[in-house]
Amino acid sequence: MAKETVEALVEGGKATAAPPLGPALGPKGVNIGQVVAEINKKTEGFKGMQVPVKVIIDTDTKDFSISVGTPPAAELIKKEADIKKAAGNPLEHVADLKIEQIIKIAKMKEDTLSGKDMKAKVKEIIGTCNSMGVKVEEMHGRDALKAVDEGKFDKEIKAEKTELSAAELKELEEEKKRLQEELEKKREEYLTKAKAILAEMEGKEPHEIKKRLEEAEIPMPIIQEVLPAEKEAAHGAPGEAKPGEKKAEEKPAEKK
Repeated sequence: MAKETVEALVEGGKATAAPPLGPALGPKGVNIGQVVAEINKKTEGFKGMQVPVKVIIDTDTKDFSISVGTPPAAELIKKEADIKKAAGNPLEHVADLKIEQIIKIAKMKEDTLSGKDMKAKVKEIIGTCNSMGVKVEEMHGRDALKAVDEGKFDKEIKAEKTELSAAELKELEEEKKRLQEELEKKREEYLTKAKAILAEMEGKEPHEIKKRLEEAEIPMPIIQEVLPAEKEAAHGAPGEAKPGEKKAEEKPAEKK
């Protein structure tokens, strides 16, 4: 049973018989309309995104199957939450998603997730949200996982609900704004605390200051911001010359 594969990049839910699909599928003898319809059905959740697809064709029977690739879960979460990057500190939160959005991402990644059912797949996506500082239904990731286990979202998961109302979308936007303001406030608090430690430890070695900042639970991005790179470099590795110093000349090897 010989098989051929046609690969293409299409816009989610908007594949057509035009290039690149049509000309590639034409010589294969498959029903192009059916292939396009199946691709659009499988990529409906990727609207606005370019999706890699594979059409695997049985050259004898002309039967076909569709394989859809997806971006990493973290990228899908960022797109759904409308954020450019995850939180620098997992204890901070940059956005909030509804369970419907989690289900949507789980369905997008359905073929690559290890969970045995949709509920397990949803938990995998929530786990990724947790590591990115993204809340679920205004809950920390670990609390959202507990809520799933307790059956709070069984109705939505069973129905595989993925759509949000206009009111819910507005609510999410307001929550995102609130979280951003809260994040900025925390950042200022960390900066103030870090600067106080720097003033207190003035003249100390950079590695000592860094250790103290870490003990005070200052996030690494803030530490990197307040502890200039040149100070780190000034500490240097053993045997390395510090800025402004000449490296010790190596002694010539003794002749035997």
